[in-house]
Amino acid sequence: MHSVHLKWQLLIALLLPLVGLFGCSEDSPEGDFKIVLRLSHVFSPKEELAIALESVAERVLEKTDGAVKILTYPQGQIAAYKDGVEMVVRGAYFISVEDPSYIGDYMPEFTALVGPMLYRNFEEYTGLVETPLVRGWVKELEEKGIKVLSLKYIFGFRNLITDREIRRPEDLAGLKLRTPGSKLFIETINAMGATATPLPWGETFSAIQQGVVDGLEGSDFTNIDTKVYETGKKRVALTNHFLGTAGVYISTKVWAKIPHRYQRIIEQEITEEADRMIERLNVKHRDVVKALEAQGVQFNEIDRPAFEQRTVGVFETMPGVTMAMYHRIQDELSRIRQDQQQGAAND
Repeated sequence: MHSVHLKWQLLIALLLPLVGLFGCSEDSPEGDFKIVLRLSHVFSPKEELAIALESVAERVLEKTDGAVKILTYPQGQIAAYKDGVEMVVRGAYFISVEDPSYIGDYMPEFTALVGPMLYRNFEEYTGLVETPLVRGWVKELEEKGIKVLSLKYIFGFRNLITDREIRRPEDLAGLKLRTPGSKLFIETINAMGATATPLPWGETFSAIQQGVVDGLEGSDFTNIDTKVYETGKKRVALTNHFLGTAGVYISTKVWAKIPHRYQRIIEQEITEEADRMIERLNVKHRDVVKALEAQGVQFNEIDRPAFEQRTVGVFETMPGVTMAMYHRIQDELSRIRQDQQQGAAND
């Protein structure tokens, strides 16, 4: 217990001096204000999300005339996952970029937000986070010390990759699928009808070749980048069972010390870059699908309501999540889908 406490003391001691010498009170002239923030995430520097946030840091520095400097640390070089969010809560001069489920320790609603089988496309998710429901959650989260700068850093859907056509949950009977070690992933794949087999990524290909697993779940980007299709698993069921997305979080206490003019610049740059990233992702995904099809990969739609019905119970196993949260999300998604259909009809 003492060593854990000491670890946090050392981490905060590392981060606090970066602003202590530069910060100013609200009564100080903005020209005297300077702040250094460290931004941490677990993505590779070559991945789209990392490139996007590096671009944000550069523009913020330029548009604030050097007053706000954001230092980016990819691949978990400093505090990440739960540790990163805790640094925010503790008031460090730090920006955490994590899956919203890591905010779920403070408000379970954010865990529900990234539960299984919720979204059919990116627009449903981006529409949901702009609703009064989720904005209310964001406002409530500020009372716990966390300011949400964005929830829209999307990096794609995950699907089922096997050597057979999967359309209904019954088609998964007897299939063993590789998953990450996450309890949520394991329970979701089991609920969908397969047998989840958690394995490190490095063991996945040999497990497929040896028949330990019959396939895996993952994104089309992973499929093309790691050449999963070369294992003979060339059928992709478009389950979209998980949406990969990250939020951007900062301490409310730290945020309050930043002059409003600079706050607007930071929020604008982070928000607009998320939108641009989604546009790039859509274009890139279309190219990836074409490339996979050129390798003989076949994609098929699924009986989505059947899979949704199978996975509803997973929400009850998520810590702190209630079925009331799930139903509120589904009500909002129903309205968003109706609006999308109406818009398409008008076009």
